[in-house]
Amino acid sequence: MTKPSLIKAPEELAGAKLTAQGMQTPIRIMQMDCPTEEGLLRSKLGGMPGVAGMEFNLMKRVLTVTHEPKAIEAILDAVRSLGFTPEVAKGVEPLEDHAPEPDKPWWPLALAGLTAIGSEAASWAALPTWVSATLALVAVLLSGLTTYKKGWIAIRNFNLNINALMSIAVTGAIFLGQWPEAAMVMVLFTVAELIEAKSLDRARNAIKGLMQLTPERATVLQSDGSWLEVAAKSGPVNARVRIKPGERIALDGNIVSGKSAINQAPITGESLPVEKAEGDPVFAGTINESGSFEYLVTAAAGDSTLARIIHAVEEAQGARAPTQRFVDQFARVYTPVIFIIALAIAIFPPLLMGADWFPWVYKALVLLVIACPCALVISTPVTIVSGLAAAARQGMLIKGGVYLEEGRKLAWIALDKTGTITHGKPVQTDFEVLSNVSAGDIRVLAASLAGRSDHPVSRAVTDAAKRDGIVLTSVDDFEALAGRGTKGVIDGKLYHLGNHRLVHELGRCSDELEARLTALEQQGKTVILLFDDTTVHALFAVADTVKETSRQAIADLHGLGIKTVMLTGDNVHTAKAIAAQVGIDEARGDLLPDDKLKAIESKLSQDGAVGMVGDGINDAPALARSDIGFAMGAAGTGTAIETADVALMDDDLRKLPRFVRLSRQTHAILIQNIVLALGIKAVFLFLTLYGTGTMWMAVFADVGASLLVVGNGLRLLRARTGG
Repeated sequence: MTKPSLIKAPEELAGAKLTAQGMQTPIRIMQMDCPTEEGLLRSKLGGMPGVAGMEFNLMKRVLTVTHEPKAIEAILDAVRSLGFTPEVAKGVEPLEDHAPEPDKPWWPLALAGLTAIGSEAASWAALPTWVSATLALVAVLLSGLTTYKKGWIAIRNFNLNINALMSIAVTGAIFLGQWPEAAMVMVLFTVAELIEAKSLDRARNAIKGLMQLTPERATVLQSDGSWLEVAAKSGPVNARVRIKPGERIALDGNIVSGKSAINQAPITGESLPVEKAEGDPVFAGTINESGSFEYLVTAAAGDSTLARIIHAVEEAQGARAPTQRFVDQFARVYTPVIFIIALAIAIFPPLLMGADWFPWVYKALVLLVIACPCALVISTPVTIVSGLAAAARQGMLIKGGVYLEEGRKLAWIALDKTGTITHGKPVQTDFEVLSNVSAGDIRVLAASLAGRSDHPVSRAVTDAAKRDGIVLTSVDDFEALAGRGTKGVIDGKLYHLGNHRLVHELGRCSDELEARLTALEQQGKTVILLFDDTTVHALFAVADTVKETSRQAIADLHGLGIKTVMLTGDNVHTAKAIAAQVGIDEARGDLLPDDKLKAIESKLSQDGAVGMVGDGINDAPALARSDIGFAMGAAGTGTAIETADVALMDDDLRKLPRFVRLSRQTHAILIQNIVLALGIKAVFLFLTLYGTGTMWMAVFADVGASLLVVGNGLRLLRARTGG
């Protein structure tokens, strides 16, 4: 009788998606928690018909398979044949939503340890061999059945993982009559596996703290005017939510009444509470320090800024960093080579030189234990994940291990001016009438054109007019002129409101006007002019203020040996004035988006990597072309979180040097871990070849190296990268 299929058709799988290469299905395998299982799965699925590719995320325990739609059943059966329980992941829901495997009882391992010690004591006391052998067998059976089961599956699939190597080594020791050592090696290995699993869980759960920040319930206004606590996950967009002092915010939204100070550290890494009032955004997971307010929900729970951060970090964990790719390739060669060496040591000296079999076979068994590359392979993902989680806690969202590693190579960082170096909220400082038209009429015309633009300079002109009670008029045929200004028809006449560049391009500049513009620009002000087909009617000067944090950030970058260049669409005089205020090495003004792109390309031709800092939208070409693109103030901006290589969740440029320091610290720990893992193996390989290495020492070497590199990688979770 054919068993009914419990798996949905591929098109019904919530987590599956169709790509150009085929169906892509994420499969959660809770038993897949180290490179041992990854190797088994690669070997089993790699040659299967219908399988086009595989991506492993050991931290999330997720295998993503690219396959033909009809192959999913065969893939899941193949995974089950390895002793694993596959579960097709549903969409992008986090791993922590799933219950972990239940803890195994502790007493069998404790009893195994006692019997292994008893076997050692019986051998030392010269009791009959059967006493030591019996105790040893009990210890091996109590602690090693799982290892033997996994080892047999690996051998059957022609895979030399640690379970296979350990099974061969312990069995060999038993045949050689080394009963106490066989028992102690198996017990030590099982204990070590348990400790390593617990250590890896800490890295695996590094982002879990963010997930627990969002409360499960929110107080939502009902249609009858009452307030009711409902599950946050069911809170609809545009629902009205009430927040009391001390409460944690459950959903993203905009305040509609009330005001408060909000601790946004989980999102932006800011240490001080931020004052919020009507119209300001609030984010899920942040804490209302004082005051009460009501807000309208702007995003569902699964699409909040915090949810997007968590999802982005989880996706970044699955991307292989350069060092990780190198280690993975090295490990694939390392184990078979060591196994061949061990086989040669066991066979050739007795056959060719007449040596005793016992010592050479024993040396070979010790080498088999040393052959496992677990410590080497696990060192890189643990370190990368710890670095990504540490960055997220400080308000830096890094989109992959490659950017975390490459950040140390930055030689130049290019920065946009408005909203990046400055506050991005300029105010109108000067207004001069240059024609016979009345000042009131001119301000109506200019403010009406400016009101159709979202550029900060235009907003400054509009805001100044509105404060003085000026009413805007309608504009026909409005057009935004990229990097120049705007134009539109008012009362049947075409007007331009644009910058110095536009005035020159349209031939409206005179020597007298040029002198006036130059004088204002040298003061660090941005000047825009209102003119028609024949006459320049007025000029408006606008000034932006430099963020105090920008000066410190630039100084810190210089301290790290990184040069800076400002790329702005503003005029050259203003660019140089602002650059001088903050200490930037080089300033370029009057740049259109394409000009910024060319400036980045010119820096790329020099030594070292180039970073670009902007708002993630207007500077898109330059951000995309740079080695690392940084989006400023990405909190609540879905586009920036999705597209930037690194999203700085607030507008604090000091996060740039913090990112570079974290990158350099991560690279240093990666190198330390590789040296530790290979160095310890090399020492015990040398001891074994010279006859002083024992099997239990080899277990300590393997496990000790694994624990050392995991612990070293986890140090990044406590990283302090402030300047």
